Amino acid sequence: MSVSTIVHVPDEIAERLAVEASRRRMSLDEVAVEALAARYPKPGSGPGYDALEAFIGCGDSGRSEPFDIHKARAELAKRKFAEGI
Repeated sequence: MSVSTIVHVPDEIAERLAVEASRRRMSLDEVAVEALAARYPKPGSGPGYDALEAFIGCGDSGRSEPFDIHKARAELAKRKFAEGI
């Protein structure tokens, strides 16, 4: 089953999608769906998914603000990389 959705993209992106679709002899829809699926994999799948890491922190820590461990880890890695560590 599929759903039709209208997405407005900048001309440059539309052109890149069209070129890629032509190059691969695919429809524009197929290329767009492939790109979106790669960027937004199903929860619990995809490269870099770690079930243990997803589990850690799911309990009640007593913190009132939301905490995204994946985001915090990515930010820490980026900071350490910038520092050359």
